[in-house]
Amino acid sequence: MRAFEARLGHDFRRPALLVEALTHSSMSSPSRGDNQRLEFLGDRVLGLVMAEALLAQDRAAAEGQLAPRFNALVRKETCADVAREIDLGAVLKLGRSEMLSGGRRKLALLGDAMEAVIAAVYLDGGFAAAREVVLRLWGGRIAAVETDARDAKTALQEWAQARGLMPPDYVELARSGPDHAPVFTIAARLATGESAEATAGSKRQAEQAAARALLDRLEGRT
Repeated sequence: MRAFEARLGHDFRRPALLVEALTHSSMSSPSRGDNQRLEFLGDRVLGLVMAEALLAQDRAAAEGQLAPRFNALVRKETCADVAREIDLGAVLKLGRSEMLSGGRRKLALLGDAMEAVIAAVYLDGGFAAAREVVLRLWGGRIAAVETDARDAKTALQEWAQARGLMPPDYVELARSGPDHAPVFTIAARLATGESAEATAGSKRQAEQAAARALLDRLEGRT
């Protein structure tokens, strides 16, 4: 836990808050709660930090530009990626069933726990402490967020509709790996025959990656 605090960048005055943030519902009991309430709070704290950061980063951006950037930075996949970078999964407190089913690697569990940890920092050290942690962990992502960070599937559908085409299809080409950690290969296809494939640990991620790859190809970025 001390090593995790160092990776997080915050020393807890009330360590019980961190323990609560890292306790999944599969491990809860009448005498020990779980991280669901903290997750609810952390989502709001993260949102405020990101809204402030985006406004400060681009003072000329319109709301229509800021909203997709915001969504890209606070979505569950991004929270899970940050959690993986600080190895949050190693300190998650899980019940036996979740542990055996690969819970330490699950996107939803990692994303939820990351939000709960942000709430724990907020309750322990105030908003300034939470902002400092979030900006440090998300800093590179904030700087590199796309000028137009629309959801890739939405962007590809809009591209097709603007040219009078039917919306793209997403086809599962393959599934591999054990049940607790499946890997999906998905193809994004247009009626004109253009297509691109991607592989990821969830169908949603694979579809998004395939849509982004196809859009990049269509717009000449690859």
